[in-house]
Amino acid sequence: MKDIKLHASLTKECTVTKELLASSVGSGIVDVYATPMMIALMENTAATLLSQFLDEGETSVGVSIQASHDAATPEGMKVWATAEIIAVDRKKVTFHIEAKDEKDRISEATHARFIVNKEKFEAKAQQKKES
Repeated sequence: MKDIKLHASLTKECTVTKELLASSVGSGIVDVYATPMMIALMENTAATLLSQFLDEGETSVGVSIQASHDAATPEGMKVWATAEIIAVDRKKVTFHIEAKDEKDRISEATHARFIVNKEKFEAKAQQKKES
C-alpha cells in the first residue's frame, strides 16, 4: 500500500438506462434509478479512487455504507458520483460520497473500505465451501 492522500477525489458518470431502474432490478416497481445501482456506482467510484494507492496483489473490499436516496432520477438522465477520501486508519479507508443527477443531489454517503491481499482474501472465502 502506498501513502494514501487525504482529500483525493474522483468523479464517475453514468446514464440511467432501463437496466438500472428499480422496476428492472427488483428493488421496487417504479421506473426510476434503483437505489442498489446508485450504491454500486458510489462504491465503484470509491474503489477506483483507492486503486491508485494499492500495490500489486492488493484490492479493497467494501465493509460499510451509510447512504440516503433523496431524489428520484428517471431513465435517460445522467448521474455523477464523487468520492473523497476523508480518513485513513491503517488499512481502513473512509470516503464521503455525493451523487447528483442533472437537477438534484440524489444521495450522500459515508463508505468504508478495507485494503486486502486479493489472493488471500479469496482463498479464505473459498474455505467456507470446504468446512
